[in-house]
Amino acid sequence: MEHVVTVGLDGSDESLAAAHWAAEEADRRKATLHLLHAWPMLAPEAVGTPPETDQNYWAKLIVHNAHTELREHHPDLRIVEDLVASDATSALLNAAQQVRLLVLGSRGLSHAASFFLGDTSMDVVAQAACPVALVRADTGPSPDAAPRTAEVVVGVSLHGPCEDLLEFAFTTAASREVPLRAVHGRSLPAAAYVPWAMAPQALEKVTADAQKELGDALRPWRKKFTGVRVVEDVQLESPARTVVDAASAADLLMIGRRRHRHALAPRLGNVAYAAAHHAPCPVVVVPHD
Repeated sequence: MEHVVTVGLDGSDESLAAAHWAAEEADRRKATLHLLHAWPMLAPEAVGTPPETDQNYWAKLIVHNAHTELREHHPDLRIVEDLVASDATSALLNAAQQVRLLVLGSRGLSHAASFFLGDTSMDVVAQAACPVALVRADTGPSPDAAPRTAEVVVGVSLHGPCEDLLEFAFTTAASREVPLRAVHGRSLPAAAYVPWAMAPQALEKVTADAQKELGDALRPWRKKFTGVRVVEDVQLESPARTVVDAASAADLLMIGRRRHRHALAPRLGNVAYAAAHHAPCPVVVVPHD
């Protein structure tokens, strides 16, 4: 797999914001930035075709303008342009098989529904072979949001192996030189409740079990990435709410999705779906076994 960060461009403000975020990430990772625009009507052309007769003029302009703007901010970054005669979903999924990270722009409808993911984005996030980052044009916090902290967050389910997710999370924290907050949400079992409240003993046991499992999952990665400060955070509430709340003051949220899901299951699990739609910061969805 090439050391490349690919961003999909469509000429929107959201895709340009995604391109700026992707350029910063490529710089941190010492990677090449790949600007990709897919247009099914892309036509073969002769060398020296004048703009007024060039059927590909607007497609070229989208990529060229993005390249020019990014070059001003990242003069040393290697940037390559790519126009593909294909539909967007196919082009992006094909690119995802060959790169380290795919970046897409997402359109925010409101503070309550931060992400609007069309069919293309949803299909790509659910099927891509590599991690997919979702970036909105308005990635800054809302006026009533908590102040952002210089940390990145990873949601850990503990329902099975998630080595690819943890490797990506620790590598990202190391490249940014910021702490990593590992969060785990666990809903309480029915046995934890008594008629008027929750049994204290049950709360203590569920919390202790979750903290031990989270610590065990993180231990080998803490040894490998000794320079990364890790904060372990267990919450006794729904996993979806836990990760969204944790992202409210973070720079980035990373969440996993299973590569292999039942044919009748939704394309994304509840936690990944909630994070993609409601987290106020950029979200990276990482496929893992």
